[in-house]
Amino acid sequence: MDQPTSPIDQSNETASSPPPPVHVVLYQPEIPQNTGNIGRSCVAVGAKLWIVQPAAFSFEEKRLRRAGLDYWQHLDIEMVPDWETLTTRLDPARFYFLSRFAKRTLWDAPLSVGDVFVFGRETSGLPAQIMDPEDERAVRLPTTSKVRSLNLATTAGIVLFEHVRQCSYLG
Repeated sequence: MDQPTSPIDQSNETASSPPPPVHVVLYQPEIPQNTGNIGRSCVAVGAKLWIVQPAAFSFEEKRLRRAGLDYWQHLDIEMVPDWETLTTRLDPARFYFLSRFAKRTLWDAPLSVGDVFVFGRETSGLPAQIMDPEDERAVRLPTTSKVRSLNLATTAGIVLFEHVRQCSYLG
């Protein structure tokens, strides 16, 4: 498989832009439609989207652009080549790791402006070297036992709007 390419090498944020109220990290995303929908949700709340490479698709894919519709040009997005680079760009102490195996629910997490929500691959989640489900920074959305997991884009949208609700930064 060829290495995915991306025309997006720099953040769309300008030097005079205020810092984003929240960050979303997609670790090696696999489904372009999910990434497009998450990008659209990020635009809606002013979040910055980070992509930890490699992604399983090209950022030129029509499915990605279609899911993000005409909002993609407003998205503050940055690609990083690996996890280690991300941890030098963002404060790991602000990370929340989303996992269906986490003990703590998102509702019990003390959210604040500047938080970073880290989402794993659609098929396998986050690797053990990045997230321990016992860590207090690992959070989950509560669901019934009839549902194995929620769609990644759905989960990201719920997380973002819970962050908005708790931190009260949108009217």
